Amino acid sequence: NQALRAQEDPPRPMQVSTYQHLSFGAFINGNSGGTVTIEPGDNRSVTGDIIPVFLAHQYHPAIFEVEANAGVILSLINGPNVTLSGSNGGTIMLQLGSSLPVSPFINTTRPPFRTQVTVGGTITIGNSLANPPGDYTGEFFVTFVQE
Repeated sequence: NQALRAQEDPPRPMQVSTYQHLSFGAFINGNSGGTVTIEPGDNRSVTGDIIPVFLAHQYHPAIFEVEANAGVILSLINGPNVTLSGSNGGTIMLQLGSSLPVSPFINTTRPPFRTQVTVGGTITIGNSLANPPGDYTGEFFVTFVQE
């Protein structure tokens, strides 16, 4: 009988790239405002007197592509809430949500293949005076940890 020997892949730095930005699509806010949530599975929901509109503005979660050794544990750490600035004035608060796969997870792909990780979020919208129509933009941070 021969004894089998194996060695794990040498450590390699994880690489993360943005594949798709987070977008909440188009909606109309009423007198009291509310929230719009994008789930990592691509569902959109609203609360309050927000009316979702299905125009040319698509909604979707953020998608990151991660290249890492198979078998490593990957965790996501959401950054702090972010203030989005409106093109016609006003600000909206963004809170990042959960991810798919749910963090932490074991990476199953080997380089050069990549694992797609989606991240959702919720924005809190005021009335139309506080948040006039326009494009609201900003940056958020997600930290990927490899163990």
